[in-house]
Formats: sequence, structure tokens, C-alpha cells
Amino acid sequence: MNPFHYSKPASVQDAVHLAGPASRFIAGGTNLLDLMKENLTRPEHLIDITGLPLHDVRETASGGVMIGALVSNADLAWHPLIEQRYPLLSQAILAGASPQLRNMASTGGNLLQRTRCYYFYDASVPCNKREPGSGCPARTGLNRIHAILGASAQCVATHPSDMCVALAALEAVVHVQGRNGARTIEFADFHRLPGDAPERDNQLAEDELILAIELPAAGFAEHSHYLKIRDRASYAFALVSVAAALDITGSIIRQARLVLGGVAHKPWRDGTVESALVGKAASRETFSAAADALLQNAEPLEHNAFKVTLARRAIIRALSNATQGGHA
Repeated sequence: MNPFHYSKPASVQDAVHLAGPASRFIAGGTNLLDLMKENLTRPEHLIDITGLPLHDVRETASGGVMIGALVSNADLAWHPLIEQRYPLLSQAILAGASPQLRNMASTGGNLLQRTRCYYFYDASVPCNKREPGSGCPARTGLNRIHAILGASAQCVATHPSDMCVALAALEAVVHVQGRNGARTIEFADFHRLPGDAPERDNQLAEDELILAIELPAAGFAEHSHYLKIRDRASYAFALVSVAAALDITGSIIRQARLVLGGVAHKPWRDGTVESALVGKAASRETFSAAADALLQNAEPLEHNAFKVTLARRAIIRALSNATQGGHA
């Protein structure tokens, strides 16, 4: 680990004015410290934001919930408002990491996790995410955990977060602030597909700090389910995950959200597929058609074609479980 300067600002304004291309904000540090220890990132300045007033979970005037960026994953998962009104988010958080990591990891930091691609974490090999233009050995190498949707010639890495898959389904909004002021980013636009700039994971400017994540009033509490398929029962990243949320009247779907994790550079959602579910019966036949449509453009690599079949089955199962109340 290289030497660095350390600051602990007393206000958001001070924090963003300290930020720059060679600095990093740090809260729980559950991913950033790993990257520093592996010499994959070398910040010259760490800005400790743990003293900022971003630890609250509160209701909004519009009936939603505002989650401070420094709320721990553990506190968020077990918060009464989240458990009761947004069980999809609670399920997703509890499916991720370990209890120790959830106690340390922050809500804002979860959005900023880097990929767990083997080649990204191996500083001895090329990687376009670390060094743009150096190459992507995962395309022809060991690519079992890599993307089947939305990848590019430059990068086939996947986004690792469980929480973000649920936030995408809930249509969260990210509140950020930089030196030029505050702004909001729709969650669907927050993360990027790799394209020809895979080193950029999200739309944040270098001086911008995540302040909060806002959830709308609609939480799909009655009919939602988060399903994670992984190699072992705990402390493993998703091969495929599904956040499914339905508004059902009788047996007819009135609204649908369907997001995949573990298959792309960002949580994968297709509004056309969701719209096609509306007005249909909540049945296996309907869910099977949705799975086929969501995966029709999948481009598996040599070692991960199994993900297409796995994802199809997971989609049907998650939607079926959501129909039954999300507890199956």
C-alpha cells in the first residue's frame, strides 16, 4: 500500500472541495481498502466522510424513504421501514456479503463497488478497466462469471452488488453533491455499460459525493422477491440474481419490475419486457415468455453459456415467488 494524505472534513461542502482526481472518499472501506492493498488503486488523498450527517433513514413528504449514504447495510436491511415497505431491498442486502461486512459497508459505498473480475484483480495481467487500451483477457480466458448481456469488445466484467439490483427494480434516485452543487441521478442511469470506456463504472464526476438514495412510495411489499444463485450458500457473488416485483389485481399483472444481477456491467433491466407483462395473467407461461424476451440478446462467452439457462429458470422462479408473496 502506498502512502497517502488523510482528511476528515466536518461538512459535505468541505468534503467535495477536497475531492479531486487523485483522491477517494472512504466510509466503511470494505472494497476500497482491498483495492489499495492489492495496489489496484493508489489514491494520494483519502477523505474520511464518516463524520458527515448522512446516517438517517426517514420518510419523505411524497411517501417514500430517504436513505443516508452512510447508513450501514446491516442497519438498512433490518430497518422497520425497509422490512415492511421494501422487503425486496432487505432480501437483497441480506443475500450479500457476510454479517461482518454488512456491519461496515455503507449504502453509498455499495453503489461504488468495483467488479470482482479475476483479471481486474490481478495486477500482473492487462485490464481495460485498470489501464484503458491494454486489453481484456477475460474475453478469451476464464470467463465463467462474466457478462452475457451489454458487454463490449473492451470489457465483459459484471457489477457485483446485490443491493443495486433491488434499487434498480424499485426505481431509486441517487442524490449527489459536487463543487457545482447538488443533483439527482435516476438509478437506471447511475451505472454505465462498458462501451469503449470500461474504466468508468458510473456517472459521478470526480468531485461528487453520494448523499442519499431516495425510494419512491411504491415498494411492492405484497409481491416481490429477490433470488440469488451462487456457487455456495454464503459470502459469494451472484452468478445470476433476479429482483422481481409485481402489482397484481386478482391474477392480472398491473405493474412489473424485473432486474437481473451478475449478468452485465450494471443491473440489467428492459422496460419493454416489463411493459409486456402488464395485463397478462401471473402464470408460468407469462413468466417464461418474459424470460425469453429479456435474454434474447444474450451473448455468452466460452465458459458462461450456462448463465443463459440459469437466468431463464431464475426469472421464472423469482416471478413465481413474487406472485406468491415473495416468501417461497
